[in-house]
Amino acid sequence: MSVLHLKQGTKSHTVDIPQALKDSLRKFRFARRSQGSAALIVKINKKELVMEEEDQFDNISIVELVEELPESSPRYVVLSYELKHKDGRTSFPLVLVNWTPSSETRLMTLYASAFLDFQNVAEISKVIDVDDGADSLTKEAIDAKLLSS
Repeated sequence: MSVLHLKQGTKSHTVDIPQALKDSLRKFRFARRSQGSAALIVKINKKELVMEEEDQFDNISIVELVEELPESSPRYVVLSYELKHKDGRTSFPLVLVNWTPSSETRLMTLYASAFLDFQNVAEISKVIDVDDGADSLTKEAIDAKLLSS
């Protein structure tokens, strides 16, 4: 009988997050924005089990962002969202959009298993789960979620 021993502090990760992506996330997080939303889209290369930056957009509307996302494949979207407050202030909170439209079960499971690791590396606490496609990722839905928290 063989027993697997893990060193204390060793974590098991389903999907690797390469240093280049971590650097890109850090740069994105600390970019100064004065108007418009920005997005960084991340996908999982299922053959190599590694996360990859798919695209990055500056000054993108939510409608335009939805058009860029695949209809039947999950993605993680780090969104610097232009939020207009009721008192007239504008802020740019970071939001993690967990884009999970219907797709093959294995792919959905892969994204679900890697989500918390990605969220921790991205250091984003605000999450919006979108599992029913483009109709639920709207400016109104994001405003409602962010202004209520």
